[in-house]
Amino acid sequence: MASLHLLSLNHPKFTLHTASFQLGPLRKYKLNQKSNNLSFQKSIKCSTSLSSLSPEVEEECLVLEEEDERPLSEIWKEIQGYHDWDGLLDPMNSHLRREIIRYGEFAQACYDSFDFDPHSKYCGSCKYQGARFFEKLGMADRGYQISRYLYATSDINLPNFYQKSKLSSVWSTHANWMGYVAVCTDEDEIKRLGRRDIVVSWRGTVTYLEWIYDLKDILHSPNFTNDPSIKMELGFYDLYTKKEDTCNFCSFSAREQVLAEIKRLLDYYDGEEISITITGHSLGAALAIITAYDIAELGVNIVNDGRVTHKIPITVYSFGGPRVGNLKFKERCEKLGVKVLRVINIHDKVPTVPGIFANEKLQFQKYLEETVSFPWSYAHVGVELTLDHTHSPFLKPASDLGCAHNLEAHLHLLDGYHGKGRRFCLANKRDIALVNKDSNFLKKEYGVPPHWRQDENKGMVKNNDGRWVLPERARVEAHPHDISYHLNKILKIATGSSQLKQAQ
Repeated sequence: MASLHLLSLNHPKFTLHTASFQLGPLRKYKLNQKSNNLSFQKSIKCSTSLSSLSPEVEEECLVLEEEDERPLSEIWKEIQGYHDWDGLLDPMNSHLRREIIRYGEFAQACYDSFDFDPHSKYCGSCKYQGARFFEKLGMADRGYQISRYLYATSDINLPNFYQKSKLSSVWSTHANWMGYVAVCTDEDEIKRLGRRDIVVSWRGTVTYLEWIYDLKDILHSPNFTNDPSIKMELGFYDLYTKKEDTCNFCSFSAREQVLAEIKRLLDYYDGEEISITITGHSLGAALAIITAYDIAELGVNIVNDGRVTHKIPITVYSFGGPRVGNLKFKERCEKLGVKVLRVINIHDKVPTVPGIFANEKLQFQKYLEETVSFPWSYAHVGVELTLDHTHSPFLKPASDLGCAHNLEAHLHLLDGYHGKGRRFCLANKRDIALVNKDSNFLKKEYGVPPHWRQDENKGMVKNNDGRWVLPERARVEAHPHDISYHLNKILKIATGSSQLKQAQ
């Protein structure tokens, strides 16, 4: 039974923390801490989180917040989009808000752990070992463990997306770290969620938007199915499917890596209640939708417990993502039961491309695709949640495209969003300083420096001789030894599914 709570917001101060990051051992790290579940108090004073460097601002914000008192474990399928989030977005359901933010933070973890430094030989890699990934990011209490890292070859036509070192001796001349697969292992968190959750998180772009201009706006049939009319943007397709045989990290494509790992985990946790949740921001959001479609199209999420065959639900939480494919692609995703919730800032330009002239808003799009065969027709997939950064009293009314696209800004806006026409109010007291982690979007009076997140001494440490050096990083396993085994199992599934369709 839902109840109404009157929230009063004042502005208590907070302390801005910068982390000192260290290198740690590889894999199989046992999480001992219990999950820190986000709780919603019946009557709280929600902080608007001013920096301790700035004066307090006396401003009261009153909002009626409807708290869903049902346990998440009882309604998780609804929150994951089983009914396409009908009735949950306006007004915003309290469980859904927290879950969207939680998965957005999994996507943000890709940025916080990525080595962007062109002067480092590790540029383009992940700064942390998988065993201590969430610990290093202050997320050990989430109850998830890294299952594997994901890589893609940089030898494709997206030069403004990839990060490469300026040094001659580098960790890899062909690969870029693209994200990770993680699985919920904490029993308390599994109980709270109502299932074991598998997360795939794809890296995108923080504020660097030049990669958009690399898109050729060419639709390509991926051949994941026998229907050649289903098409996706060629650059996204290449990023997902290309590989480089001479590179240890790219000897398997990003597609092969993620599919094999999902199959391995589903086999390992056979018989359990499982969900597959895929998230990403910017270009990572495009990869998230392609991955979800691919898993569903191949039937990897179809399991048989010995008595009945059922589908494991696939949900995508997309942040600031572009269009991925044509109308046929959108319709196929819907038919396969892929659930997509797209979170956008209305001032962000990335969600408007590609398909500026022919998209899902065009009344005659279906006619253009099927009759005229218009080659530049794109359609967004799923349900859209539209936010507006001008509604936040904490943000500059910036026209800067990078700020409007920033993921932390999206998460800030989610925390304050309660529904169309409702006043902006931070429901979960999410720290506004996080907005300026990779941007200069907060108003100056809050005293939070722009682009404040950085490694202590840029990762330099003193060695035994008292000299400052950049330490060597432990060698990372490129691919699990059994990746080919699981790929062969997927191939058998796909072959069987194709033969069944032909027989029908």
